[in-house]
Amino acid sequence: MEADITGSAFEGSRWSRDRLESLAERLTVASVDDDIPVVAPATGEGIGAVPAFDESAVEAAVSRCRDAAEGWRERPVDERVAVLDRFADRLEDDRAALIDLIQLETGKARRHAFEETLEVPQGVHYYARKAPALLARERRAGAFPLVTNVAVEYDPVGVVSVISPWNYPVTLAMADVIPALVAGNGVVLKPDEKTPFSALALVDRLEEAGLPEEVVTVVTGEGPSVGPALIDRVEYVAFTGSAATGRAVAERAGRNLIDCSLELGGKNPMLVCADADVETAVRGALVGCFTNAGQLCLSFERIYVEEPAFGAFVEAFVAATRSLTLGASYDYGPDVGSLIDAAQLERVIAHVTDARERGATVHVGGRERPDVGPYFYEPTVLTDLPQEATAACEETFGPVVAVEPVPSVESAVERANDTPYGLNASVFTSDRKRGETIASRLQFGTVCVNDAYVTGWSAFDAPMGGVGDSGVGRRHGPEGLRRYLEPRTVATSRLGPVADPPLVPTAWFVRATGALSSALRRLERRL
Repeated sequence: MEADITGSAFEGSRWSRDRLESLAERLTVASVDDDIPVVAPATGEGIGAVPAFDESAVEAAVSRCRDAAEGWRERPVDERVAVLDRFADRLEDDRAALIDLIQLETGKARRHAFEETLEVPQGVHYYARKAPALLARERRAGAFPLVTNVAVEYDPVGVVSVISPWNYPVTLAMADVIPALVAGNGVVLKPDEKTPFSALALVDRLEEAGLPEEVVTVVTGEGPSVGPALIDRVEYVAFTGSAATGRAVAERAGRNLIDCSLELGGKNPMLVCADADVETAVRGALVGCFTNAGQLCLSFERIYVEEPAFGAFVEAFVAATRSLTLGASYDYGPDVGSLIDAAQLERVIAHVTDARERGATVHVGGRERPDVGPYFYEPTVLTDLPQEATAACEETFGPVVAVEPVPSVESAVERANDTPYGLNASVFTSDRKRGETIASRLQFGTVCVNDAYVTGWSAFDAPMGGVGDSGVGRRHGPEGLRRYLEPRTVATSRLGPVADPPLVPTAWFVRATGALSSALRRLERRL
């Protein structure tokens, strides 16, 4: 595997320390516990710092957001949408600089950083078209036709807390922020402490597009201190992160009687049928396993291949993996970037070391690459991985995948479903109808046929989320907007109270009401 060796973190970038410091000045903090250093993973170089908010600073931020959101929620939906459309235009106009910033903070390859800047405008476009209908007053059927009218109205929930992760600091923040804003809510955005500048740059662009100040307010700090302070003060929480932290978020939200959506981890499988085109399946595996160095909730860590295709698939997959290049330069040369930090590198090393010790075969990769940068690890393909190995039982969240032969599709489905997670899965076959049938048997929130994850994720009209330990709630689609709304039913009677009419004996009224109810039910059944 060839390497693209990176020099200074800022070399070739459109960013500088001064420019990052100007973004950090957006953070309004009366008191902080300490500053948090931000490090560029590609070089290990410190690039700036942000304040660690304490509880009082969080409380003040939520209060400012709540005040600003009052005016925002009163704006007509077409005005809110217009602001977001202008925001999307600004992202597209300044795409190269935003890609640089994503790379600076995450160390990912430029191709993978580009995907983040592509997805946000697409999400804005979807909700700009759909929001007016989704937010409109809806007529519903009443209990007594011609006598009652029933309608449902939708109000924003209030202030939404979006707690976003480091692996996709633009995509996964905006996938939650955009529909919350369209719905008329204020947002307090808490980015991961490793990637705060991307969030600050996004808010800067939103305000340039006409979003009033503080409607999106950024708070920074460690999750264990900032998270609880936020959850105790908002009306909704959208969280992306680990299953363990997600449980803590859900528990605290439950104690506050507020709703939440959680996208958590995954141990995602890819199924390769005997009739699959091997070249196509290998291309899917490269994308599904090594995008963002495997630090993707949707990525594959398990591949099940029907035995007739196993040898050819492994040979082609190993050869293709060996040809990948490592690096994080500000061009489109390297295929795979850096891991985020030392802790993530240590986790990947530990998983592969344990696999080796238990008898797994490492066909390619299996090495850290300090010659490229402090946290680089080679894309790694394993076979013969014992089921008790750590890499088989736990999410690695790195560029490591195990390939296993299976005697049949039925066995592959059984193995794929044998996990507490249920986020994303994939089926490769030359028979698309058969692939869809297999997909319907996989217990995952999204299943792609003949693609890794892009087809499912980019279908903005369809919900995206997990089952089991992979979370609750959905992004995208009508579901992704309606989670940020409180429905109100308005029911009107044309004849006054539905109760015993004056001068009519109760027994007569009861018999008449029962007869009318039965007649209506029979009529509707015939219709």
